[in-house]
Order: sequence, then structure tokens, then C-alpha cells
Amino acid sequence: MSQNTSIPTVKLLIDGKLVESRTSQWRDVVNPATQEVLARVPFATEDEMNAAVASAKAAFKTWRKTPIGARARIFLKYQQLIRENMKELAAILTAEQGKTLPDAEGDIFRGLEVVEHAANIGTLQMGELANNVAGGVDTYTLNQPLGVCAGITPFNFPAMIPLWMFPMAIATGNTFILKPSEQDPMVTMRLAELAMEAGVPAGVLNVIHGGADAVNLLCDHPDIKAVSFVGSTKVGTHVYNRATLNGKRAQCMMGAKNHAIVLPDAHKQQTLNNLAGAAFGAAGQRCMALSVVILVGEAQTWLPDLVEKAKSLKIGAGVEAGTDVGPVVSCAALDRVSSLIAAGEKEGAQLVLDGRDPQVSGYAKGNFVGPTIFAGVTPEMTIYREEVFGPVLCVMHAATMDDAIALINANPNGNGTALFTRSGAAARHFQEEIDVGQVGINVPIPVPVPLFSFTGSRASKLGDLGPYGKQVVQFYTQTKTVTSRWFDEDEVGGAVNTTITLK
Repeated sequence: MSQNTSIPTVKLLIDGKLVESRTSQWRDVVNPATQEVLARVPFATEDEMNAAVASAKAAFKTWRKTPIGARARIFLKYQQLIRENMKELAAILTAEQGKTLPDAEGDIFRGLEVVEHAANIGTLQMGELANNVAGGVDTYTLNQPLGVCAGITPFNFPAMIPLWMFPMAIATGNTFILKPSEQDPMVTMRLAELAMEAGVPAGVLNVIHGGADAVNLLCDHPDIKAVSFVGSTKVGTHVYNRATLNGKRAQCMMGAKNHAIVLPDAHKQQTLNNLAGAAFGAAGQRCMALSVVILVGEAQTWLPDLVEKAKSLKIGAGVEAGTDVGPVVSCAALDRVSSLIAAGEKEGAQLVLDGRDPQVSGYAKGNFVGPTIFAGVTPEMTIYREEVFGPVLCVMHAATMDDAIALINANPNGNGTALFTRSGAAARHFQEEIDVGQVGINVPIPVPVPLFSFTGSRASKLGDLGPYGKQVVQFYTQTKTVTSRWFDEDEVGGAVNTTITLK
């Protein structure tokens, strides 16, 4: 695509400077509610990407020795800047991604919580010491940064997920190369600018843009020590395999099919509100979206109420007050969601609410699809097997909670799940028996706060350690164990020790 000079270009961030790419390959950043071209994003050249890595490698020499307190103060300043610029950041995010302004603020706020945690990360980076493990010998550990780390982030949370990654990596003493989604990189770039303003030194954070070539370079480059990824299972599996074969650490959060079980004793109105919000919020474009509801026993009679609740949601542009469901991110995404709905009908699911082709006044060109509900869904259907990533909810029935648990455990994915009930005994049984990494009890999207780590499991995750929280400190540091002995000045040397024992 040739560059049109009247439309702004997204810059690269290399060695502390915003750089105009010299590439010949550009992609439009499009407002999904209007199809307006907001900016053009470059697919960085190999030289530009290598320059970013070289800058990060050079910056690591001094950044790794920067005092913990000095690093913390940068993130204290950074969280303040994010708060002060929240409205501007949310407006950029909504324009390029489509989600509602309140949801955009939520996106930023959940990332801000990680920034706040990064400012206090020093307490989680302390080593251990054992005194007198042998005569006059002490052993202790140092948790030291790895070096240059990289992050690859998806379109659906262009503020939160970058903020999961680079603050934690940088606060623990690493330098970072971020590759945001090429579909909506503008809010990510604004966050990078604010990080510079907060005092992140040149080279410590770099941002490149691109597609498959950029991903592969980050997986292959010998100077990159670790790669963090959030996105589809297909790409995540590729990243994990390619990065680990190259000797890197990798953590990949991938696809999902999140189920909720509703027991007949659940609080009805609260449950219906939670189901509708978690299934249709952000137009279903969350890896933790609720895409399957299993109604147990008498709860099967709630289906008409759930349909009415979904019908009450307002579809519209994210900037319009009162909007509940914004557009999906692109025309291609709309086509995919529509084709999956058609497949559901063809395969015999009962389409009890069809959200296709809603009329949205003033936004005739928007990528809109409204809340859609299928009943009578079975596990072999395409709409059950595939992650729709749109506002489509599959409703299934089970005679007992154990039947519902068995259904969830048979699904390959393990990102999130939830149970709605008033019974403590049922909740305890559910959390023990369910094989899913993140469990909600009357909480439909159980993404943990940054004191903990995101813990999706099974096919939803590759790598042992999750992003943010305590686990990510382990991911971004390596343990060095030091065994030391100091001889007293007047000590007389004994016989030569040719054994392995410490004496």
C-alpha cells in the first residue's frame, strides 16, 4: 500500500526516539465503527528491527545496574501519567479498537494496576541466604535480569496487555522490544511515549510494528532472551515452538472456550446480568469472554430471560453514550463471526437470538453484530469447537453439575470458567474438580489482580509461568547461586581436599 501523506503515520520507538519507518509496506489503522482511516502503520524493515534490539542490548548494560528504588520511582511517575491521561488514552483506544469508552477505561485501568505493582516489584526479586552450610561457608541466591526481552500483543486489549508485559520486564531490570497489534497500535504508542516521559531511559523500551516477519525475528534473534505472547492458539504455538527451539524462554497465553455453569439456586437477576455482560461486552472479543453457558436442571427455564436480557443491550459506536456492544475490530472479523453463526444454523443449533445486520443509526458502515444466542448446542458443532471472538453465546443443558463439569473438562481449552450458585458446598466441589486455570465463583471473568498471575491452563497456555504477579518475576529473572567462604586472616591451611564435600 502506498503511503498517503495526509494521513498520520505510526512511528517506531528505537533508542528513545520516535522514528519514521523507511519501509515500503504500510497498513491502514481503521475505525471499526466508521471505516475512517485513522493512521498508517509501518511493517518495520529488518534493519529497523535489528536496530531496536541492538539499542535494547546496549541499554541493558547500565539499566541492569540501576538501583531498584530508581526503577520503582519511574513506575510511580508512570502510573500518575497514565491516570492523568486516562480520557485521551481511552478516546484513542475506542477510535481504533471499537470498544465502548467505559470499557476502554477499564482496559487501561487493568493495565495500570500492573504498573502500580511493578513499582513495588523489588520485594519479589529478593534472593535467599543460608548461613554456615559448611565451616565458614554461606550460600545465597541473586535473582538477576535476563537481558533483552520481547512481547507480542493482540488487538483486543491494546492498553492492558502491553502493560502486563513491559513494566514487569523493565522493573526487574531487563530491556524490552514490544510488537503491538498492527490493527490498533496507536494507544500502545501513546503509552510508550508516556513511559519515556516518566523516565524510562533510551533503549530500555523499544516498539516495532509488523506482521509474521516481525514475530519470527523476535523468536529468532540471538540477543533476545525471552518472549511473551498473547493471542491466538495458532500463532502462540508457533511462537512457543520457534522461540524455545532457539533457546529462549517463552510464555504464550492463547485461545479459549470459557464455560459458565448455572445452578438452579443461583441469584437469578445477578446471574443473568453477569452472563450477558461477560458474553457480549467488548463484542465478545476477549480471551476470557464467556462463550458457553451450561444451564443445569431447572435453570433450563431461564433461557427466555437470558434472551430478553441480551435484547436489552444497546448496539452502537463505542463513543456513543449508553452503548453496551460496539463493533468487532475489522470487516474480516465481522465476516468470520457471521460465517460461524451461519455454520451454527446449518449444523442444527437453535438460533434463539440472531444479532446479524443490526441497524445502527449514523454508523451504516460499522462492523456491527449484535448479541447472538444459540440453544441446543452440542460439543461437535463448529460454534462450540471454534473460538468465535464475537458476541455469540452457546447455551447447553446438563442434568447435573457433575455432567456439566465433565463437559468442561473434555474441552481442550482451560483459560477461564465460572459457577453461579448460592451453595458453598457446590462451589467447593466445582473448584476442586474443574480442570481450568482460572475459576470464578459468581464471577464470570475471573482474571486475577496483579498480586496473583494470569493462570490459564491446558491448550490455552504454553510455558510454565504466567504474565504479571509473582510468576512473571521468575520468568524475567534468572537465579544465580553464590557459595562463599572467607578465611580468617590467621587460619592455617589444612590438607588438600580432593573430595566433593565442603569441609
